[in-house]
Amino acid sequence: MAGFTAKDVQTLRQSTGVGMLDAKRALEENDGDFDRSVVWLREQGLASQAKRADREASEGAVAIGRSGNVASVVQLRSETDFVAKSDEFKAMVTELADVVATDGESAIEAKADAIDDMKTRLKENISVGTVARLEAPDGGAIDGYLHLQAGRGVNAVVVVLDGGTEALAHDIAAHIAFARPTYIRREDVPEHEVAAERETVEKIARNEGKPDAALPKIIEGRLGGWFKERVLNDQAYIKDEKQTIAKLLGPVSVTRFVQVVIGD
Repeated sequence: MAGFTAKDVQTLRQSTGVGMLDAKRALEENDGDFDRSVVWLREQGLASQAKRADREASEGAVAIGRSGNVASVVQLRSETDFVAKSDEFKAMVTELADVVATDGESAIEAKADAIDDMKTRLKENISVGTVARLEAPDGGAIDGYLHLQAGRGVNAVVVVLDGGTEALAHDIAAHIAFARPTYIRREDVPEHEVAAERETVEKIARNEGKPDAALPKIIEGRLGGWFKERVLNDQAYIKDEKQTIAKLLGPVSVTRFVQVVIGD
């Protein structure tokens, strides 16, 4: 950043309440001068937006973009579902997702002016939330699932497979949308989380008066249920609960997934 640093951007953000892109642009327009940047933000009508920045943007919409073997997930946040359900808002989040899929995550900065215009006209705190871009490896597959509510995306998942097909990636994405795992494999779960849960279930079992000889089996059984809530491969497939996701995948593996749920 010529003339200013990332810390300068952060300081201006904290002082004015504007978003990162607005703070960066203000410093760019004013050669890094802090005081002139504050005035510039006021002149651009962003000062009133800064006052709105403290209002919680817990609503919004999410969209999936696609370009060849690349897919994206973009979340656009708002304060009210009334705004999030508007045609303008839904069109914007779709456009953002398409831009990210085609040109990369940084390309979203080019849409800052359009987002600012929408903030001003709708008089609401609107901001970009999660932005993710995923690419399938050679011989792999990628696809997503988008759950709609009143015409807006509220639950988006993109899955990358090593091997497999788009149809399989779509099925896994649909499962994730509703099962909401946090990890792909058991080994992905941090050891401290497993240790803490093991300690908890052991205390519960002891408080229930379970005999010491039975504790190891009881603890492992309860840990297994805990893993099923969090680990994708351990979960029962929503379309056929007789098989796990690991069994459904067979030799194929999930290398990455991203899920964004509005309101979480």
